[in-house]
Amino acid sequence: MPAGPEATAESLPLGDVAIDDAFWNRRLETNRDVTIAHQYDQLAEHGCLENFRRVADGEAGGFQGPMFVDSDAYKWLEAASYVLARSDDPDLERRVEDVIDLLAAAQADDGYLNTYFMLEEPDARWENLAVMHELYCAGHLIEAAVAHYRATEDTALLDVATAFADHVDRRFGPEGDDGVPGHEEIELALVELYRVTDEERYLDLAQHFVDVRGQDPSPLADELANIDDIAGAEFVHHGERSADVAREHFLVDGEYDGSYAQDHLPIRDQTTVEGHSVRAMYYYTAATSLLQEREDADLFDAVQRLWRNMTEKRSYVTGGIGSEHEHEGFTEDYDLPNDTAYAETCAAIGSIFWNRRLHELTGDSTYADLIERTLYNGFLSGIGESGDRFFYVNPLESDGDHHRKEWFYVACCPPNAARLLASLGRYLYARSERDRAIYVNQFVGSDVTTTLDGDDVSFTQSTDYPWESETAVEITHDEPVEFELRVRVPAWAEDVEGTVDGETVASSAEDGYVAVDREWAAGDRFELSFSQPVETLSAHPKVRENAGRVALRRGPLVYCLEEADHDVPVEAIALPDDADVTASFDPDLLGGVVALDAAGLASDVATWDGALYRPTDDVETEDVPVRAVPYYAWDNRDPGAMTVWIESA
Repeated sequence: MPAGPEATAESLPLGDVAIDDAFWNRRLETNRDVTIAHQYDQLAEHGCLENFRRVADGEAGGFQGPMFVDSDAYKWLEAASYVLARSDDPDLERRVEDVIDLLAAAQADDGYLNTYFMLEEPDARWENLAVMHELYCAGHLIEAAVAHYRATEDTALLDVATAFADHVDRRFGPEGDDGVPGHEEIELALVELYRVTDEERYLDLAQHFVDVRGQDPSPLADELANIDDIAGAEFVHHGERSADVAREHFLVDGEYDGSYAQDHLPIRDQTTVEGHSVRAMYYYTAATSLLQEREDADLFDAVQRLWRNMTEKRSYVTGGIGSEHEHEGFTEDYDLPNDTAYAETCAAIGSIFWNRRLHELTGDSTYADLIERTLYNGFLSGIGESGDRFFYVNPLESDGDHHRKEWFYVACCPPNAARLLASLGRYLYARSERDRAIYVNQFVGSDVTTTLDGDDVSFTQSTDYPWESETAVEITHDEPVEFELRVRVPAWAEDVEGTVDGETVASSAEDGYVAVDREWAAGDRFELSFSQPVETLSAHPKVRENAGRVALRRGPLVYCLEEADHDVPVEAIALPDDADVTASFDPDLLGGVVALDAAGLASDVATWDGALYRPTDDVETEDVPVRAVPYYAWDNRDPGAMTVWIESA
């Protein structure tokens, strides 16, 4: 997708990439045929679409859902638009058009569109930005409109979104109200809107929202001081008054603390990732998008600093982020509990959004590495094999009572997951006209037809990843084109070899890529091979919960033990330090996966005779077979306990 003049590269447009991949095909087909249809039904059943109908019909009252439920419809529209960018689906197209017509009919003459306020408090717009999510919903509308316009070139939804954006621009900005959204989202959306309209004022407004956050005094602090007397105070959210929920999130010992919403310091002064993890990811994505458009050394340093803090001290081995349930977010360095991990699916998605922008900005393979880890683990676990069950929370340990659900009262994760899957092609490749380079960032079978500085470039990537560790890129364009092909080598890969037409060109990666600069003609074939041994991972000593425990990883996949594969409790299993762990593909297991098998040890429960404690020398163990399966696939069989981190013996 378009990136700004300060970016090193830009992701290829979705229409340039046709995925044909053994691992991803059925997931994308399920997303298209099951997930998106299921989610539309849920939007209808739970009142989201009815809210818009009531507004369009001039009715009052009767609002259903959380205050930000409009955003679920917008994310569904975005996901559906991505599907339409690659598929001819007349039924889905008609459904999308019907929803767009409904939004247009509900929109006020001045461009405003928010069903809660239009039904319940029409005279109280913009009073409670901290809690009521007006700007957040506006952002998701804008993102959906940009996606729909890029997919169809139809301006119907874009017209609705630009009218609302113009309304926001008149209200806020340097010459208007100094409010900021309690939940970031509109900032990154405004950058995307600028890119399809060339309206500089949208970029200026995004810059304003990014810069004004964290100022002292904070506009959000003023709202919290009057929270009982402004819009939405009596709205009941999760069984509590909205005003009381706001106090729980934003007040510490009665004083305003903006860290929950990244409002504690200006972003250029922030040193640690704080607060609600989804808010943080959307905020940093917006800041990085701005850096693609406008040079800002201090902002760049801040973004890099925050990324390092997140990845080095506040992330799970799955790429999941946000360890605390109460605030759905970050706590402190190395606080990464397993059974109470929050690791919201939306937060993993937000991290993928952020890292794509970081890669575009810098061309650094490190960000593509993190996209891979999060995509195959912390994100993919959020969607069941059936396509109609979802995790909101992704723990790394369970006693067997945590299961995917078909929907949630706060249903942000299902349509978020649908839009990421439907747009997967955006995360595989990038191009740099500045360097005349094509980046292959993810190993997903696909056909690519694109341009590079006016030249037609096309190729096919073939791979059995993540089970096998080879990929091949075969050139298919008609006329020879000179460019540098940059194929990422994962940081964990060993025994790397790159060849062109069978001739070795590289035996190691430089800056994370094997790069070959030459004239590429039809039939030229680049092949990359590497080994992906099974690794046992240890956590930093300050991660107390994982002391004396190990996790298993093979290639991009983190593994777990499930009760379904064991006759003893998974929490009682220990893996010897010298265990021989073998990997084998089982086509009948969980849709076909590589499973890991080893000989382990378990305490013989029958020998305890009711004792609660006993000397270690008296503890008897038994040999047990251990089978580990990919973490993303857990809870797709009979309910049971699960753990990622295994006792080490």
